[in-house]
Formats: sequence, structure tokens, C-alpha cells
Amino acid sequence: MQELAPLDLTAIDVMHVVPLGIAFVFGLFAQVMSLPPLIGFLAAGFLLGAMGMQTTPVLQEIADLGITLLLFTIGLKLHLKDLAAPVVWATTLVHMALISGLVALVVIVLSTLQLGMFAGLDQQTALLIGFALSFSSTVFAVKVFEARGEMGAIHARIAIGLLIVQDIVAVVFVAVSAGKLPSIWALLLVGLIPLRPLLFRILERVGHGELLVLLGWMLPLVGAGLFELVGIKADLGALVLGVLLAGHAKTNELAKSLLNFKDLFLIGFFLSIGLSGELGWASLGAAVLLVVLILPVKTALYFLLMTRQKMRARSATLASLGLANFSEFGLIVGAIGVKEGMLGVEWLVVFALALAFSFLVASPANTFSARLYRRLRHPLHRFETRTRLPGDEVIRAGKAQVVVFGMGRVGTGAYDYLRSKWGDVVLGIDINADYVARHRAAGRNVALGDATDADFWARAERSGRVRLALLAFSDHHENMEVAGLLGEQGFELELASVAHYPDDEQELRDAGVHAVFNFYAGAGESFAEQVEASFEHLINQPEELAG
Repeated sequence: MQELAPLDLTAIDVMHVVPLGIAFVFGLFAQVMSLPPLIGFLAAGFLLGAMGMQTTPVLQEIADLGITLLLFTIGLKLHLKDLAAPVVWATTLVHMALISGLVALVVIVLSTLQLGMFAGLDQQTALLIGFALSFSSTVFAVKVFEARGEMGAIHARIAIGLLIVQDIVAVVFVAVSAGKLPSIWALLLVGLIPLRPLLFRILERVGHGELLVLLGWMLPLVGAGLFELVGIKADLGALVLGVLLAGHAKTNELAKSLLNFKDLFLIGFFLSIGLSGELGWASLGAAVLLVVLILPVKTALYFLLMTRQKMRARSATLASLGLANFSEFGLIVGAIGVKEGMLGVEWLVVFALALAFSFLVASPANTFSARLYRRLRHPLHRFETRTRLPGDEVIRAGKAQVVVFGMGRVGTGAYDYLRSKWGDVVLGIDINADYVARHRAAGRNVALGDATDADFWARAERSGRVRLALLAFSDHHENMEVAGLLGEQGFELELASVAHYPDDEQELRDAGVHAVFNFYAGAGESFAEQVEASFEHLINQPEELAG
């Protein structure tokens, strides 16, 4: 019988560990500065690039796995009807056409002026650059919306829909530019649709442990492999397998089981951006110029097109800021341009720098997006249409005096208890349309909306009816955001919130929350109280034993 060779830890290349260590230090520093850790990961990548380090095969595989898992989890939460809405496909196609033409015009002007790396570029090359910069980053947007717990919100769903339409355009472009059409066997992929009931059965039988995680790993890799086998972009296969599972009650649990893996592997993606080329003054200047001239216009155009499609100013603002960046697809377009002899290899560095700088600008803007909207909401309201996109109406509290935000398990329990005590003066609010539909079907008074919606609180303050708000979010940052919003607006009402850790409790109290319920400690006490009420007759009291 053949013996297994012992594991040789000294064979692990230390150069594979150093980038992760530096990424951790920079990510931790960014978090301490109240910025998303991805800012630190990007900075770490540029530092490593300046030190002469290059992307390794291991790091690239980690990045690819992260993107594959990301697209699979997007598919799990995707509704195909969202893609069919004009606010998605029409906004995407019009925006891409306008931005491509605008960037091409800017490049031609800079070429005419013989400015730096733009000198000598022709119209065809200018259009190629414009097309590359018309895309927004799926990775960035999803990270931003997930971090804020907004993936179920209408602005996030529309933004993700826009990005998926862009991804479809990207797949077509890559296929055409390579002169390679999908194999005739690609038609067999339609056969995946009848497999949906079988996938549902498997998902129901795997339980809640390691089999669920293994299924979450296997399906996106199988989808990517199948699509690549028939000549279609592999990442699209992971997305499609996720879409096939979308709508099942267990998909949310499946997505959560992959969350930490996905976030870990995406670190490789952010590091690889900084390692994609050597820094130089010419490429640095060209990238900064593109960011300064194009990014504000690109973001404003998203906002304008979305409001023309009847989105509220708030929703259009949050979606536009999530899309206020360039895409990693620019690197692919750049590589194609280099291969065809339309661009010099130095333009790959320009695209990488422009992408990274757009992330650096967009990250803090998205971190403080709710505050930015609150300060600018009055002038932004002028861009709204008279009618609203279905599902994007302003929340109306009606006669409600008590509002429960976050109708998950904790919020639902609180809502049911308070409604049984106080009646119909209790209103539940959740950002996820699917949750809202289920609660309404169960007879609960639940509205679709966001606790950080300044427009709702302005209406509630004028009505004077809302007396008590319960914050039942699982994310501590969301609870803090609402507490800060109410403090800024001077809205006087009683505020209660859940917390998961002792330091979270203190932060909430410092932010003006009147009652804080420690979820873990309180759950044990509530359990004991129910046990006492049900089984008190079985236990001999101390005084009885003494007698």
C-alpha cells in the first residue's frame, strides 16, 4: 500500500503569504479610518507593485475564484423580471452609448492638443477607450451594497441589473473581437432550465452544514466549466447557475454560507489591480485626467437617466454612487487593443490606475452616501418625475405610532408581540421586497423601505404620529446610521435597538439610543423566562425543600 508523503510546510512560498499580510495591515488601517477595507487592499497592491512584485498564478487563481463566487451569489438574488424593466436595459444601453461617445470626444481633443500619452491616438482608438470606460465594476458595487445590507433594496437591484446587462454586452464584445463564436453545443445549455426542480430538491436535502457549503462551491464551478467548454465566458456560467436557484427559500442561507469565502478570495482581485503594471508619471497623469474628466459626468448621467425612468432622487443617487467607478473590464478591452496593435502596452497601466483611482474616489462617497443625499436632497428632488417607479414610492407611516425596522426573525418577533399588545399602530418596514411580500401574505402591515431614508423621517416628523422606533437590523452599522440620522435631524422619539456585542451596546447608547437589547444575552434570558412559565410546576422551590 502506497504511503502518503508528509506535508512539507517549508515548500510554501513565503512570497504567497507576504501580499496577504500587507493587505491585512492596510485593510485594518483603512477600517480604523472608517473606510472600506478594499481601499487598503488597493493601496497594498500598489505598494507591492512599486516594490517590484508581480501578480503570481496563485494570486490570479484566488482572484478568479472570488469573481466566480461573487457572480454566483448575485445570481441567487437576481429576478429576471428586473432585467426586463426599461429602467435597467434602456438606461444601460443609452448610458454606455453616451459615455463611449463622450470619452472618445475627450480623447480626440487631448490627442489634437498632443497631450502626453493621448498624442497620436486616432478616432477608432478613442472609441475603444470610451467603450472600456463606459463599464462599471460589478465587484465594487456588490461589495458596497452588501456591506450596507442593501442587496434587496430597489436601488441595489436596479444597479445590479444594469451591471448584468453590461456583462452581457462584454461577453458579446469579447466573442466578436476574438472572432470566436460559441460552439454549436452551447444550445444544449438550455437543458439546464428543466433541471431547476432537481436543484431545488437537492438544496432542500443538503441540510445546513458542510454539505450546503460544498454545494455552494460546486455549483458555480460546474457552471463556469460548462460554459467555458462550449466557448462562452466562464463567469456567465456561475451567474446562470445562481439564477436557476433564485427564488428558493434557502438561497439566502446558501449565499450567507459563501459570504466569507467570497470576501476572502476577492482580496486577491483588489491586490491584482495594483500589481497589474508599473507606475510612471505619464500613465499616472493620463489616469488622473480620465478620472477627473469622466467619472463625475458618468455618475451624473446615471442619476439623470434613472430619474427620467421615474426613480426617486434618493434611489437614483444611491444607485449612481454604487456605479461611480470604472470596471475591471477596461483591462480586458485594453488587452484586446494591445493585441490588435491599437494601443501601446503602457495603456494597460493607465486602465489599471484609472480603475483603482475610481475605487478610491467612490469608496468614501458610498460610505457616506446617505449623508450626502440628506444634504443635497432638496435640489436633487427637482429632477424627479411626478410619477414613481413601482416599488420606489415614499414610505407612508399612516396612523402608525410604532415602527419596526428590519423584519427578519428578531424584527418579526418584536412586531408580532407589540401588535398583539397595542394593535394596528405597529408598522414593519424592510428593505427586501421578497420579505415584504411574504409578510403581507401573512397578514402583517409591512412596507417596503429603508430606515436611512431621510424623506420618510421628514414626513414622519411632520405628521408627529411616530413615537417609537425599533431597530432590528443584524448589522450594527445600519443601527448606528439610523441613530445618527435622527440625531442630525433633531427628530425626538424613543429609540430602541438590538446589539450583538458589549462595545456595540455602548456605541448605540452614545448615539442616543434609549434602550439597547443584547441579542445573545437577551435571547438566553427570554428562553429561560419561557421555560420558567411552562415548567415551573415541576421544580421544588427552596422554601419547600426546607420545610
